[in-house]
Amino acid sequence: MKIKKIARAEIARRSFWDYCKYMAPDYYREERHYLKNVCQVLQALYQGRIVKDSLDAEWVVLPLGEKPIAGQLICKKLMLNMPPQHGKTRTLVLFNSWIFGQNHLEKVITGSYNDTVASDFSRYTRDRISERPVNDEEMVYSDIFPGTRIKQGNAGFEKWALEGSHFSYLGTGVGGSVTSKGASVLIIDDPVKSAEDALNINNLDRIWLWYTSTFLSRVSADQGEPIEIICMTRWSKLDICGRIEDTAEIKEWYRICMKAYDEVTDTMLCDSMLSKKRFNDLRLKMHPVIFNANYQQQAMELEGRLFKTGDLKRFKMSDIDRELNKDKEWLKQDPAVLAYTDVADEGDDYLAMPISKIWPQRVYITEVIFTQDNIDITMPMVVEAMKRNLVKYNRVESNSQGAGFIRDLRKEVGVAKVLKVNNTAQKHTRILLEYGFIKEYCYFLDPSEYLPGSPYDKFMNQLQSYMKDGSSKQHDDAPDSMSGLSKFIQGFLPHLFT
Repeated sequence: MKIKKIARAEIARRSFWDYCKYMAPDYYREERHYLKNVCQVLQALYQGRIVKDSLDAEWVVLPLGEKPIAGQLICKKLMLNMPPQHGKTRTLVLFNSWIFGQNHLEKVITGSYNDTVASDFSRYTRDRISERPVNDEEMVYSDIFPGTRIKQGNAGFEKWALEGSHFSYLGTGVGGSVTSKGASVLIIDDPVKSAEDALNINNLDRIWLWYTSTFLSRVSADQGEPIEIICMTRWSKLDICGRIEDTAEIKEWYRICMKAYDEVTDTMLCDSMLSKKRFNDLRLKMHPVIFNANYQQQAMELEGRLFKTGDLKRFKMSDIDRELNKDKEWLKQDPAVLAYTDVADEGDDYLAMPISKIWPQRVYITEVIFTQDNIDITMPMVVEAMKRNLVKYNRVESNSQGAGFIRDLRKEVGVAKVLKVNNTAQKHTRILLEYGFIKEYCYFLDPSEYLPGSPYDKFMNQLQSYMKDGSSKQHDDAPDSMSGLSKFIQGFLPHLFT
């Protein structure tokens, strides 16, 4: 029996698929072909056996034991898209423990949608390495990799090290810090939590910013180019996978994209994971766009959006400081700061007030009031914002509730500062007419400059969700206020935009 156990351990060291079968035999079964494929690709990626002859060629997975020839490109990046509950994260946890057995000096950083999930990922990997056998017949990690052990006193959930290393593993949530840590293996695991997050464009922007500016910078200098793995259920064309697909960098990625159901062959990816009956039940209950994204890897796209993410220019507050250093005299000229207020008419409407600081050819939207609160709350907010930003003129819509709002606001800040306007043109038409100016001259805060769920965040999400055909219905207060501000600026300062 001991000889048999030693032989099995040797097989598990050589084959990641066999390692998975030994660690979780009830889950990693031979008939689950898709899991075997994933395991074999992960091992090939780690061993440098995914190659191609040129950047425009297709990647080829070399057989076990075969090495690349001189001049071939070696893949270091894997994009893995699979339906929910099909073993993505479980397999990556086992992969981490397996590569630590191959080389205890590996440094792994994983990023998940929040710190709790990241801690779980980290803990599962650590616990796998630390497990002890219940009986002599059971095979555990130490039987396969006896030289790989958690450093004593260094077994925290989020961050820990193996014996012989100062740092081995860090798990962090999106937006979390990875300062001073370098990695030889970088793994992103399901960074988008839910459909609500996937439909929030600002949230997707924030994930992308964190991924590109923080996560990817964590490369271990002594390890060279890291292995990168993105493992996620697809949600949106603006998620990490979608954005990479729109760049030339996609040629550097080996991609595995698995649908839950193959329409051509009329077969499920794995009946024991998700039956066709259950699949059809879910299809009837879920929104088709969300269902197709999750289970069929058809990324959501808000088709027909007027203001797409890439259309809008962004800035940081430090950019304004640089602008002032170039031309301080401009700020002293009147008017330099203009605002526009679209007063809430009904219960679900927002009071929307973008505030702009204006330079030649530039309109910086430095602050917004965007709230559904009652007038007794919104009035002090507007007054304070006007004073704080030194707003010279605030043009306010006099339609419906606006007349009373204008009267009260003038009592607080003075008659001269509050200009009324009565819009007669159809709202959607106004927005379409000002689209060009907003896209060309308006700059909005970078997502790193405001908090999730803040008024600015909600304002930007509504602005970028507005549809070309006007079907957004009630979700038009942000674009409507921007169209009003755009027209106001052009009428007041035409010489700055010619």
